[in-house]
Amino acid sequence: MTADSTERVEPGQLGGAELGERATLVQFSSAFCQPCRATRRTLAEVAAMVPGVAHVEIDAEERLGLVRALGVTRTPTVLVLDAAGRIVRRAAGQPRRADVIAALGRAL
Repeated sequence: MTADSTERVEPGQLGGAELGERATLVQFSSAFCQPCRATRRTLAEVAAMVPGVAHVEIDAEERLGLVRALGVTRTPTVLVLDAAGRIVRRAAGQPRRADVIAALGRAL
């Protein structure tokens, strides 16, 4: 996962989903993306383990404006947001569970 940024994601950009109380794992996926399915499972498991963490999946093809605004260039892409919606970590490709947990540590 790559370093921090000052970019922020507002709840309204998440298609009606709410930010997690402590952190949010935002996953950009596409319909025919095989690694997206494994990423979905990993992020859902981590979110279920850590109180106050939400997992939000966004269809990149349906949300092209947001994809462009956030510089998403491939799926899956995962953004780790802190409680205020600031992007604290970003990863392109299928992340390992240990990396997701470590990135969450930066957000909590």
